[in-house]
Amino acid sequence: MVRPNLLWLFVLFAMTTHIYSTPNPSRHGIRYDPEVYMNASQLLTSKGYPCEEHEVPTDDGFILGLQRIPHGRLESQKVYYPKDDQPVVLLQHGLLSCSACWLENLVNESLGYLMADNGLDVWLGNSRGNTYSRKHKTLSPSDPEFWEWSWDEMAMYDLPAMVDYILNVTNRKQLYYLGYSQGTQIAFSGLGLPWNTDKVKMFFAFAPVTTLGDIISPIRLLAPFVKPIQTLYEIFGKSEFLPSTDIVKWLGRAACSKPGLDFICENVLFVLGGYDFKQMNESRIPVYVANHPAGTSVQNIVHYAQSVLHKNFLMYDFGSEATNLARYNQTTPPAWNASLVKTPTVVYSGSKDWLADPTDVNALLPEITNLVATKTMDEWEHLDFIWAMDAPQQAYNDVIRRIHEQEAVERNST
Repeated sequence: MVRPNLLWLFVLFAMTTHIYSTPNPSRHGIRYDPEVYMNASQLLTSKGYPCEEHEVPTDDGFILGLQRIPHGRLESQKVYYPKDDQPVVLLQHGLLSCSACWLENLVNESLGYLMADNGLDVWLGNSRGNTYSRKHKTLSPSDPEFWEWSWDEMAMYDLPAMVDYILNVTNRKQLYYLGYSQGTQIAFSGLGLPWNTDKVKMFFAFAPVTTLGDIISPIRLLAPFVKPIQTLYEIFGKSEFLPSTDIVKWLGRAACSKPGLDFICENVLFVLGGYDFKQMNESRIPVYVANHPAGTSVQNIVHYAQSVLHKNFLMYDFGSEATNLARYNQTTPPAWNASLVKTPTVVYSGSKDWLADPTDVNALLPEITNLVATKTMDEWEHLDFIWAMDAPQQAYNDVIRRIHEQEAVERNST
């Protein structure tokens, strides 16, 4: 059972820490925005974009909710591919996030809209347990068993299920994958498994995360409590961590729209990894908070805390040699091997990222077998990858350009 008072105590501690360590920037012009009431599909259709809702079953019983943008708006379409022959791309969100993260800024600043207007068939993924993926064939979110997973299961079950489903619906053999934060973590583990027989044409890694030994994110505060493992479960319970609740939605719809209270909302966002005041469109903060945090399992957070402690890219440690032996056939959790991923990979990182720390990113790069290119954004923090106003110039346009160039090479050779 979740203990909300202790859960939010962690949030408030992180908020307070940030409040007293961050300069007080000017905040003006924050007004009520009707988009705080909208889900991902409504954000799309309100701007004239087509949207399809899809439900994707996993082999272990979860049902994931995906949104599809099959094409852009006619009036803003920049690139055209033959009908039913568009390049397909899957965008996968980060920790405590959801598919709405690709749609929350203005149309000319959000990756989902930009890709659709550039002729791509865009699919927005949602990992198990978040706002859009709270279904299971036999379990309910009220069942503790529903929450017995971490990003290991996302890599082993969610990722292949989404990729195979999308390829089947679109009748394609390959797609492009862009992961952000946790979305890179499940790719650096999952894309190296036998199911990926060249199904992913190129992997774009935003704020890549594998090891977490050098992070300064609030997640680090939890690391001392993972031994014994039961300590964190006694604090937070064994189910859901920071779900999208009525309280959070109220913050987005009411408090975040009022000057003088918006600092609360900014510090809720900070829990996700810090952000850059200079590149944050403060008029969009109510929309961000209305959708974030989007929830995950306590076990997933424990796994992240273990990663801070172990400083290695390991599977979940059950805290018992006997349980590890039964699950893994060894008394300690095995390591994921990022070098098994053969997919061409482009890495984008931020020089001031608190979660995908530059030291950890630099340690990852030699492990990437097929590293095509890297790009580091000066001054960028973790949330800039989805919300920075200069994200198109810094990163998004580069991704879209690489996709077009790859398609041109392949189509001209046939």
